[in-house]
Amino acid sequence: MAAYNILVMGASYGSLLATKLLFGGHKVKLVCLPAEAEAINTDGARVRLPIKGRTDLVEIDTRKLPGTLSAAGPGAVKPSDYDLVALAMQEPQYRSAGVRELLDAVATSKVPCMSIMNMPPLPYLKRIPGLATDALKSCYTDATVWQNFDPALMTLCSPDPQAFRPPDEKINVLQVTLPSNFKVARFAADRHTAKLRRMQDDIDAIRFDPGDGTKIELPVKLKVHESIFVPLAKWAMLLTGNYRCVQKDSARSIRDAVHSDLVTSRAVYDWVHEVCIKLGASPEDLVPFEKYAAAAQGLVRPSSAARALFAGAPNIERVDRLVQSVAAQKGMRNAVVDETVALVDDRLVVNRKAAA
Repeated sequence: MAAYNILVMGASYGSLLATKLLFGGHKVKLVCLPAEAEAINTDGARVRLPIKGRTDLVEIDTRKLPGTLSAAGPGAVKPSDYDLVALAMQEPQYRSAGVRELLDAVATSKVPCMSIMNMPPLPYLKRIPGLATDALKSCYTDATVWQNFDPALMTLCSPDPQAFRPPDEKINVLQVTLPSNFKVARFAADRHTAKLRRMQDDIDAIRFDPGDGTKIELPVKLKVHESIFVPLAKWAMLLTGNYRCVQKDSARSIRDAVHSDLVTSRAVYDWVHEVCIKLGASPEDLVPFEKYAAAAQGLVRPSSAARALFAGAPNIERVDRLVQSVAAQKGMRNAVVDETVALVDDRLVVNRKAAA
């Protein structure tokens, strides 16, 4: 069976998914910054994973895998050359010079596109019956970047694994802290969904020798779901933990955001679940609070959104505002969510004034 040629825009989550696909012999091109591209083309990518029952992290060197990995800037790729495009940058990055033009070329190429963003692209939200997506455009840094996409060619993959680039390591190193699965919804067409299922099977088949002669199963799988609502299960986690890391003058860890007041956390989580159910999700599409709260015990750093805010970012992904706006269409409000949105708004005002 022929290998796929896959384009991945973004080298953080992108390198995690790419590494898993390389085991299946696929060819992956990462679109990233010049320094990242140089490091990856010279030394490959390194992904470190925690393995249950092992004390040390297992490191995967992409140069030793069956597939091939390379990297380039946004002006050096042609989307029509690829079987699938994965969007693994943060939403504000897609309006950047060069990236914006490449994204539009992806849209007009009609290649199926899988988003690995916390912020669902507008074309994906158009697949939800009855949702007024025009009213949600203000939640995006620049909603016009999505205008040429066909919703039938866009799907969403929930980036549930938690990972970061260790600050004292080379730029091509990614360390996974929470090795949960990527959960992707089917495409509208079976022929495109078949590509996702092939990727799922290839990743399921991985057995890796960490250097001691054993063959171990690696965490972080790709799971394909029939329901378009399954990736939206991440919304409750983001609103309960990630965005509630943001305090007036500082950021706290996800663990503290969730566990400092479990009663409030559960209430927010359940409210977001209810928003998803009103959109059409079934309870089986969603993740129980107890499972999320247990995972949050190990999330001892602030979320990437909170870290970016307190590093001065003028824009971040606004899933908090998106969920607030979606809920308003269903006549729903939540005081804690409103407070969280206001805190993020206020910090962005400070950051934009400082950048002006």
